Amino acid sequence: MGVKLYGPPWTSGTRRVLACFLEKNIDFELVMLDMFAGEHKKPESLALQPFGKVPVVQDGDLTLFESTAIMRYYAEKYPGQGTRLLGKSLEERALIEQWLEVEGQNFDPHALALVHQLVLAPRLNRPQDKAIIESSAQKLGEVLDVYEKRLSESKYLAGDFYSLADLAHLPHTESIVNDTHMAYLIRNRKHVNAWWEDISSRPAWKKVLAMKSGIE
Repeated sequence: MGVKLYGPPWTSGTRRVLACFLEKNIDFELVMLDMFAGEHKKPESLALQPFGKVPVVQDGDLTLFESTAIMRYYAEKYPGQGTRLLGKSLEERALIEQWLEVEGQNFDPHALALVHQLVLAPRLNRPQDKAIIESSAQKLGEVLDVYEKRLSESKYLAGDFYSLADLAHLPHTESIVNDTHMAYLIRNRKHVNAWWEDISSRPAWKKVLAMKSGIE
């Protein structure tokens, strides 16, 4: 039984896992779920992911959910295959874990709020909340000021090597950069913008975007 990845490639978590799989040269089958039709809430889906979310991976007897947990597992399972995403030393691993935590605790909440308002609300025919947009943009800007300093000191977040810490930022940053009014959050910060241009040009991420475009 091969690796099965459940989830449409337009969701941020699924795209993170796809980018990881492609960086690691992992063979997998993408099992599409129509979330607008509620397929992720059906009994067979809840048997795999009791919270009714995506992505979910089935790998033999292992069922795994939560995108960061999935990425960590495969990056550690295949350290010498494809791109090394967890560093080469305990110290490098510690810095990767630190910036993954920063992404989850500081970057993601504000970026996700923006994505909900800028991308999902129009798609679901819901009104955008300007107060949330303004507040989230301000808070995310403060976080990105910290990133700007960090990225003036090293090419990538955990050092001079690409890692899961960088990869984890791809989906939400893509949405922000693609928004005419919010792109300044990235573009107006010299080192953050250079970092984004670098990580978003990776072949694995371009393949993920092509997969996403193919189902929209």
